Amino acid sequence: MFRTMSGIQPTGNLHIGNYLGALVNWVELQKQYEAFFCVVDLHALTQRPAPETLRAAVREVALGILASGVDPEQATLFVQSEVPQHAELTWIMTCLTPLGDLNRMTQFKDKSSAQPENINAGLFTYPILQTADIVLYRAERVPVGEDQEQHLELARETVRRFNHVYGETFPEPQVVRSKAPRVMGLDGESKMSKSRNNEIGLFEPADVTMQKLRGAKTDPARLRKTDPGNPQVCNIFSYHGFFTSEAQRAEIDAGCRSAQLGCVDCKKMLAANLEAVKGPIRERAEDLRQHPARLDEILAAGAAKARAAAEETMVMVRERVGLRAPRS
Repeated sequence: MFRTMSGIQPTGNLHIGNYLGALVNWVELQKQYEAFFCVVDLHALTQRPAPETLRAAVREVALGILASGVDPEQATLFVQSEVPQHAELTWIMTCLTPLGDLNRMTQFKDKSSAQPENINAGLFTYPILQTADIVLYRAERVPVGEDQEQHLELARETVRRFNHVYGETFPEPQVVRSKAPRVMGLDGESKMSKSRNNEIGLFEPADVTMQKLRGAKTDPARLRKTDPGNPQVCNIFSYHGFFTSEAQRAEIDAGCRSAQLGCVDCKKMLAANLEAVKGPIRERAEDLRQHPARLDEILAAGAAKARAAAEETMVMVRERVGLRAPRS
């Protein structure tokens, strides 16, 4: 059976962009592959979060992953920093990665512009840690969003370089494309993100979601309800593509184009459909919050399994590059 590996950052509350872009995919992948999923808290350090904020965010993201349908009986769920081999392999891969390859990574420019007061080396070498995350588990299939495809190609190049220098060790990871590679925010201008304040929270109650939807962008050319609209350029209609039945989408499309359905009514329909999905997730997440020992147990078991798999890889890697094994 092929392996798959993916991670999600604990940098704020989960939103429907995370859900559509990653978690829906993870639920399906765990049925098809041997799956390793992690909360990548080492990656989050590039933003220099407060320690207690980071610890709390790790737990919130982990319970959100579980509440969204990832099954610890089917997949290995763990916290990245609890598997020290991630950092060890990152250094080895760093020594194999040309500076020019990192200079070509467009995400560095994007991340730097988002935090101009904190342009640290971790932002620059971030893709190498991603590479280590993937190859540590010898993953053959990797789900990525649109903005991460360049990083996966770097991982593939690094794998080829390692195999050429030290001998065949790692499989080249192949892309598993998400059904929602890029979910736009409520502003309709940029990817959904907590930091941009354009998100629909996965755990937020229905009234908060509806309040956010009221101010969300729709067809910019439709100024009045009596104006016919074009659903194909409406950001709200794009969300209907994920949460609304085909029959209701056809009804909304026709009503918008004929000006029989206003934008507020369209948003109310979306809010109801969102709640049908988010409500049960929110309830499962709350149940996990009420039983913190259960979450601890799941993460501890996942970390133990991940460490065992990671150490199998590192035994091979150390032997090939000439490093001594750590002494107990």
